[in-house]
Parts: sequence; structure tokens; C-alpha cells
Amino acid sequence: METSGKETYSDIINSATPVLVDFSAEWCGPCKMMAPILKELHGMLGSAVRILKIDVDRNPKLAAQYNISGVPTLMLFQSGKMLWRQSGVIPANQLVNIIKQHAVLTA
Repeated sequence: METSGKETYSDIINSATPVLVDFSAEWCGPCKMMAPILKELHGMLGSAVRILKIDVDRNPKLAAQYNISGVPTLMLFQSGKMLWRQSGVIPANQLVNIIKQHAVLTA
């Protein structure tokens, strides 16, 4: 995580804007399937939700902190609290419902 004037992971998940974190790996087939889904999700919700992709191989400490054992694992944070977590590929429309159910959207 870079801190040279850029936001840190902690800054991002502690913001009031809901953050969907996608823990993934380059070698993971299902993770590759999530990329267009997350793009579609961004198209549906825009700036109401931030989407953050974390490579477990490049960020092993963070992956260990959340006991990530399988990828993709998606986690929803808002104001520093984890609101939801699930592993596996999840369609965009289902993610929209999950986010609306658990988070407070301001945009």
C-alpha cells in the first residue's frame, strides 16, 4: 500500500462511501470472470460505491488479516465496518441488491 499522498487501504474502507473489496489473484479463473461484472456494477451504481481490487499474492498480509482462503472473496465496507462477505462469482444485479441491503448509499 502506498502512502505517498495517496489514499491508504484504511482511508478507503473508513470512508462514508460504501467500498466493495474484491480479493482476487491473477491466476484465478473465477476472478477473471469478476472483472466485467465489477465494471457492470460500476455502470449501475457509479460513484455511489467504490470498487477496490486487491491481489492476494501482492498483499499477503491484508489477505491473512481477513483470513482469505479462497478467491474471489468480496467484502463490503462502510465507515470501517465490514457489512457483508462472500466468496465466489456473484452477478452484478445481485451485488447491487446486496449493497443496497447492507450499505447506506448517499450518491
